[in-house]
Amino acid sequence: MPRYKLINGERIQFTTEEEAQRDQEEADFKAGAFDRAINELRKNRNIKLKETDYLALSDNTMSEEMTTYRQELRDITEGLTTAEEVEAVEFPVRPN
Repeated sequence: MPRYKLINGERIQFTTEEEAQRDQEEADFKAGAFDRAINELRKNRNIKLKETDYLALSDNTMSEEMTTYRQELRDITEGLTTAEEVEAVEFPVRPN
């Protein structure tokens, strides 16, 4: 399917070189999907860990449920190899 661009309001078909360049841009973007998704997952995971960091101080005794929750957060990225897997991750529920 040919692609077009607008120049001064006129619709002009891409040249062969422009088509190849656009194909490469799309391939590069798709190749980076996993990295973008895993970085976003890690960012959100780190926020959730920071929200409970105060419970891990030496003068607190963390409940077993909270210890498990925090470990599940740390392990959440293990074994993920595709952007689809990353996007399907559900965060564990924080215990009270």
